[in-house]
Amino acid sequence: MTEKPAAPRKVRKTDAEWRDSLSPDQYAVCRQGATEPPFSGLYVNTKTAGVYNCAACHTPLFKSTEKFDSGSGWPSFFAPVTKDAIQEKRDLSHGMVRTEILCAACGSHLGHVFPDGPAPTGLRYCVNSLSLDLAEQEPDTSE
Repeated sequence: MTEKPAAPRKVRKTDAEWRDSLSPDQYAVCRQGATEPPFSGLYVNTKTAGVYNCAACHTPLFKSTEKFDSGSGWPSFFAPVTKDAIQEKRDLSHGMVRTEILCAACGSHLGHVFPDGPAPTGLRYCVNSLSLDLAEQEPDTSE
């Protein structure tokens, strides 16, 4: 029997604690739902192997093996590390209907998910670099 991965631990901080632990730009994205300008983020073109963690609480969110170049100007992934890592919320801002994605552990804004990604999921998790922190790993060469 295969064990189901544990749901992310819940991280709660006061607003002052979030402000102290994040840069002003990270705070604006993660805690206030801002969006960094396209093609400006640290991880847009990164091909480094590793796991992308939440910049606010360090919960694993995406693997580099699920990252792809969407041409959108933001890091894009076709799947999160686990279904439980991400929360989805309907977003009606800016006169659009979109699906916002949030870190399930701390509620930080990550970006949005769209139904125009590659196989195998057909999804594009479009994420702000400021909401991510890449934990680099040596690539697996055992084949």
